[in-house]
Amino acid sequence: MAVSTRRLQKELADIKRDGTPVGITLLSAEDFATWYLSVEVLGNTVYEGEKFALKFRFDGQYPISAPAVQFVVDDTYQAPVHPHVYSNGHICASILGSEWSPVLSVVSVCVTIQSMLASCKKKERPPDNDRYVSHAPENPKKTRWDFHDDKYVPSSPRRSTVSVLTISRRSV
Repeated sequence: MAVSTRRLQKELADIKRDGTPVGITLLSAEDFATWYLSVEVLGNTVYEGEKFALKFRFDGQYPISAPAVQFVVDDTYQAPVHPHVYSNGHICASILGSEWSPVLSVVSVCVTIQSMLASCKKKERPPDNDRYVSHAPENPKKTRWDFHDDKYVPSSPRRSTVSVLTISRRSV
């Protein structure tokens, strides 16, 4: 059995036994390739009353490599309007890239994203949203984000022809 399968079996068993933190719900975990969880930011925030869905895609290297995580954008769910979230659901967060650690789990990623949303003071898209989305790969892991202290700089994507403006922003 692959390491990724064993780890995901354990995470799923933990979720079924202990549940998820308030505001996070497992929607679907039919296999060990793709999971869906909903995230709701509770309390007095700019996202009060809104619910979002996250899609996690795992490769055979999980948890050594980060899962591909993005907000679901379909007839039921939309990506939150947030400075680190593109309208196609891609998320610019260092823990999904250069700061990924195998000790992180699906639930801990959800809690981090929930916290990122809760701390948002103004709904706005990244300034390069339209350009990025028009050329972005389907898989967010194919875009590489370079993080510098409290700034991020979108750089040339891996295995993709996406051209992204270089900007500086606060990272998650």
